[in-house]
Amino acid sequence: MGDLVENREWYVAAYCPEGVPTSDHLKLRTVSLSLASDSIPDNHLAVETLLLSVDPFLRGTITGTVEGLFISQFQLDQVLTTFAVVRVIRSKDSKYSVGDLLLNGYGLVAEYSIVPSSHIIRKIDTSNGISLSDYLGSLGVPGFAAWLGIEVLGDPKPGSNVFISAASGAVGMNAGQLAKIRGCRVIGSTGSDDKVNLIKEQFGYDDGFNYNTESDFDAALSKYFPDGIDVYLDNVGGKMLEAVLNHVNMNARIPLCGMISQYNKVWTERDGVRNLLNMVGKEVRMEGFMIKSYLHRFGDFVKDMEGYLQEGKIKPKSKINIGIESFLESLNSIFSSSNIGKVVVQVKT
Repeated sequence: MGDLVENREWYVAAYCPEGVPTSDHLKLRTVSLSLASDSIPDNHLAVETLLLSVDPFLRGTITGTVEGLFISQFQLDQVLTTFAVVRVIRSKDSKYSVGDLLLNGYGLVAEYSIVPSSHIIRKIDTSNGISLSDYLGSLGVPGFAAWLGIEVLGDPKPGSNVFISAASGAVGMNAGQLAKIRGCRVIGSTGSDDKVNLIKEQFGYDDGFNYNTESDFDAALSKYFPDGIDVYLDNVGGKMLEAVLNHVNMNARIPLCGMISQYNKVWTERDGVRNLLNMVGKEVRMEGFMIKSYLHRFGDFVKDMEGYLQEGKIKPKSKINIGIESFLESLNSIFSSSNIGKVVVQVKT
């Protein structure tokens, strides 16, 4: 590889306060990047991107405001960052060698980059039988969020009734399987009949329902949870969260992982929840969480999840889109019923 490369990268051209982002908001450009040794500072790495993680939280980083969302924003003209699997091209850090495969916690959405080695989360061992895409899914942000929601915050006991929304998505598919490992009865909601079959047949859910055909969420939850809900991992918010609060048991726990049904709305137009009073009498604990606050548990998570993957107790599913040019389309697919599992962009092989 030469010292100078033509590098394609996605950047923020304009903020998108509501709706799905378009090519007016996120643009792909080509810039020249020097990978020469004297262009790499000490304790930095020149890397090529193999895989990019596409996650719902990215939507909140380009609204242009933190009002009602509490998430830091990318600046205009700034290159997006996400979790990425990268390969080392040149190294100015003795801990890493040319050819190493790494999980980068602040990977530029670009074909090549020069990154501080402090951004590297871990080396990837290709001999353990785990696919590279799973390091962005079950072993990445979605898997960690699912593990925190179930293992740490939800903490369901065997036999508990667990409900998971967006059950066929990157977080939901892992959360349901983790709850089943704990011996729970697990029900999921998802956006099509095919996905309902998927979560039952591939991810081991006891049952599920299609939120697009169940017009009355309250009635659906009465049907699927005649004995009430002990743990609800909320990925969607809005009307589903409100319905759940009519069916919670005493001391139920509701970890708030995300609210994808609300991300494309300005905060004043988001669905309100009118029955929070139910939390008082049932002594319910509802708690939002961000994975950055639990990084001290990442090692525990990796140990658990790697074991589950190798034992076949967790069955991952990824949708891999080819080419960095597919990043915007991949991001928007998360907000439609078309998406199943973890969305990944394959930049290079």
